[in-house]
Amino acid sequence: MKPRDFGPKENRKRAYKSYVRALPLLKKMGINSILLRKSIGALEVACGIVMTLVPGRPKDVANFFLLLLVLAVLFFHQLVGDPLKRYAHALVFGILLTCRLLIARKPEDRSSEKKPLPPPGQAGNAGNAEEQPSLYEKAPQGKMKLS
Repeated sequence: MKPRDFGPKENRKRAYKSYVRALPLLKKMGINSILLRKSIGALEVACGIVMTLVPGRPKDVANFFLLLLVLAVLFFHQLVGDPLKRYAHALVFGILLTCRLLIARKPEDRSSEKKPLPPPGQAGNAGNAEEQPSLYEKAPQGKMKLS
């Protein structure tokens, strides 16, 4: 079976028809190709603006909605059997959104739960006869040759 290669403008209707065959619910709901493309594009732009300009939790919510949208796009492409080159950009964007969301949601340093280490020479180091040199003292001293 030859993979479909939909061009930029003239073949979008054909691509939508393949999506409608895979998900007839779109046609039953009255969603045509123009409405589908405009709604997806508007949601992408709105989430992008929020992620760019709004700090804090709304940025993470917009990230989550964009990730859901990318997952839906990947689902559509897999459902109709598109080749990888048709949806590779969405796959990479989804990976980037996932990484950004994971980094933004990682637990913050809980300094109140961690006990600070006592300075050298106090009760915490009583068992060590020798003091441990710091990393800066262990570093080799000398000149660096730059070329």
